[in-house]
Amino acid sequence: MLVLSRKKGESIVIQNNIVITVLSVEGDNVKIGISAPKDIDIYRKEIFEAIQQNNQDAAMDLQAIQNAILHMESLNPDRGDNETKDEEG
Repeated sequence: MLVLSRKKGESIVIQNNIVITVLSVEGDNVKIGISAPKDIDIYRKEIFEAIQQNNQDAAMDLQAIQNAILHMESLNPDRGDNETKDEEG
């Protein structure tokens, strides 16, 4: 981790297109401003982690649904044949 000291009004530049500026310092609170291209997503860490967890939960739910469908199909392997017989009969 790179650690830098900055004073109010001073900035840090990342990859020529992201500028982080210290706007104010009040006790333990530091207010920063971030200037970045619109195509770059910026999140507070706790929000980013919540998004990642929600995405992971959704992917696991999808996998559980797919497994349930496969299990149901394996319990009734001739389902397609029954539909054909009904149409002919």
